Amino acid sequence: MELESVPGVGAKTAERLHELDDPEAALERGDVAAIARAPGISEGRAARIARGAIRTRHGDDGDFLATDRARELHRDALALVQERAVTDYAEKRLETLYPSSSASRIGEVREFTERALDRDPNPDTVAALADVAPLDPPNDVRVRDRCLATTDAETYAEADEAFPELSVELVEDARELAELARGYATVIALDERFAGVDVDGDVRVEPDAVDDPVSVVPERALAFFARNRDRIRAAAQVHDAAGLDAPLDTDTVDAALARLTEEGTVADDDELDRLSVAVDDLDAAVSMAESTANDRLREAIEERNVTIEGADLLSLVERGAGVDSLLDRELADEYDEAIAAARDHLVDALALDDHAARARAAFPDEPTFPVEADDRVVSKLREELTAARDRRAAHLKRELAAELADLRDPAEDLVDAALELDVELAVARFARDFDCTMPTFDGDGVRIEGGRSPLLDVAFEDVEPVDYGVDGVAVLSGVNSGGKTSTLDLVGLVAVLGQMGLPVPAESAELERFEALHYQAKSQGTLDAGAFESTLREFGDLVAGDDRRLVLVDELESITEPGASALIIAGILEALYESDATAVFVSHLAGEIRDACGFDVQVDGIEATGLVDGELRVERSPVKGKLARSTPELIVEKLARGSANDAEAAGESGDSPDGFYDDLLEKFE
Repeated sequence: MELESVPGVGAKTAERLHELDDPEAALERGDVAAIARAPGISEGRAARIARGAIRTRHGDDGDFLATDRARELHRDALALVQERAVTDYAEKRLETLYPSSSASRIGEVREFTERALDRDPNPDTVAALADVAPLDPPNDVRVRDRCLATTDAETYAEADEAFPELSVELVEDARELAELARGYATVIALDERFAGVDVDGDVRVEPDAVDDPVSVVPERALAFFARNRDRIRAAAQVHDAAGLDAPLDTDTVDAALARLTEEGTVADDDELDRLSVAVDDLDAAVSMAESTANDRLREAIEERNVTIEGADLLSLVERGAGVDSLLDRELADEYDEAIAAARDHLVDALALDDHAARARAAFPDEPTFPVEADDRVVSKLREELTAARDRRAAHLKRELAAELADLRDPAEDLVDAALELDVELAVARFARDFDCTMPTFDGDGVRIEGGRSPLLDVAFEDVEPVDYGVDGVAVLSGVNSGGKTSTLDLVGLVAVLGQMGLPVPAESAELERFEALHYQAKSQGTLDAGAFESTLREFGDLVAGDDRRLVLVDELESITEPGASALIIAGILEALYESDATAVFVSHLAGEIRDACGFDVQVDGIEATGLVDGELRVERSPVKGKLARSTPELIVEKLARGSANDAEAAGESGDSPDGFYDDLLEKFE
């Protein structure tokens, strides 16, 4: 699939999509998660691109929703499913579902839906999904302690593209390589010519480094998993809770993630911890060792009376000797013991058995008081410990990064599968919440049994089921507030959901595969001349087509005077009757329309069973071929019966109101 052939994908977007490993395949699958990994493309935009790619793949013109009310019905239906998604991703992914006239697209989604309906949205799975989100590759990793070096411009360009985290330097000779080594902890030379060159510092000659990114920059893999550890773990929990086969061993990835800190360093390594503590606490340990030695000497001096003959004192003064000589002469053993204690303390406090010789050399044998460590030796010890720490950290990073790098692709699959499961579970929960079933596409028109609309402003369990079907053209009559509009909405909703490939809220449903849905909502008041003309033009375009359309119209008579409305509606129905359309017109002028039609139009009625305590009682399922009585007729009938009963009970004769009501009632016959 050509990227720019997809609606909404221009040159700049195509360039971003080319950053993906296989953008054409991602578009072919309509894979929102993969598309959203392209730089600068959000999940919402990825969903729109995926929807455009799906339309292109199925040759779908996207014109099924032909009116504002039809589009509104789709938004309402989609919202019912999206509300049952846990993740933001699933909510966006569901936006790729749309009512289509393409049999292949409908079939594709129906296969997805059949899988979804087999899913069990158990509480543990739903809870685990709350922490799942698409993986977020870190783009801010920078490594400043090492660089790459080469003498070749082409190699430089290749390395610079392959390793955006590192500095890549052009050098001419070993002298410039040596200069880099003084500024970086590690220099990786990419040219074979530098093999065997003696350069101070950590210089590694690795001509194939570009092919081994984990060894060169392990921070890349570590940062990726550190940033996404919670999402990956949550996805693993989703697989466990849902009983899914994971693309990797979840215990293995959890153990690997446990060794990784939030900062992307390796955790729980005793040797690295020991060396890190040694570097951090070296000054404090040296100071404590000095104090240990000095306390011992001070105590020894205080416990002893040192007597110096006059001649000896004179000799010491003449030689310029001080307390050091006095210690050497009088307290040599005590001094040796104090120095030994200082050395032992430093080695033991920092566990420096492998650096014991250097650590002990920090306290010289020559007597001095107070005892002070040799700064040069301490500095050298710090360098050795730091180098050992960094070598250990680098080794652990490369080791863990190599393990995690092999897990990256399956980890992405793990998270993607969890996110797609949320999409399926949203459909499954929608179907369960609204007692849905999969419709069939076997017949003509629409047939619904036990349909209940979830769009009504009442609790779904309180919605009365409706049976209704239409093949061809029909007028739906009924009392005010009897459910005509809600029945029309139910027909439209079933058509929209069915052609999305989703289940519908009914015990059973049969649909024709329509090419367009035209839903004309009830207008508010009589239209002016211009608006009236515009409305007629819309219907003129509608009846001129020969597509298989579902046309739903709610009280079109409100656009102009009642007498003219009946004639206009009759004319529209005649044109639709001649075409290959299925239509339901809701109207209070059903009788007048029937009389004005040039064919035997079907009139169905939502029957009112009467008025009880001022409230209308209605049989919600339309009766085929029955013109329903109006609310005024029911009221007149009630008054006529009530007046007659009252007169009979009173034994009255002569003129009474019941004659008036009877006369009015006859007008409706």
